[in-house]
Amino acid sequence: MLSNFTSWLESHYLACPYKTFFDIDCLGCGMQRSFVELLKGNFVESFMLYPALIPLLFMLLLLPLHLIFKYKHGAFWLKSLFIFNSVVVLISYVIRLVL
Repeated sequence: MLSNFTSWLESHYLACPYKTFFDIDCLGCGMQRSFVELLKGNFVESFMLYPALIPLLFMLLLLPLHLIFKYKHGAFWLKSLFIFNSVVVLISYVIRLVL
């Protein structure tokens, strides 16, 4: 079932308009491929394609949990994860542009 879904996702990747028009990767380029690799269980390949995906998914999981259960330090963790994800995205983007 999951392999059918990942095969379908692989055949329906969305094209990046930024890359199409300017021929430069955007800040999110690689996220779709990274997500598919994560679904396949290839954690290292997923991390190499888009390092911020796993912390981003964790942050997106924590957000509704914090809104429902009102964790004492939930807002602090969400802010910290947002800053961390932003830094990881920017660093990986600069590295991708340089290399």
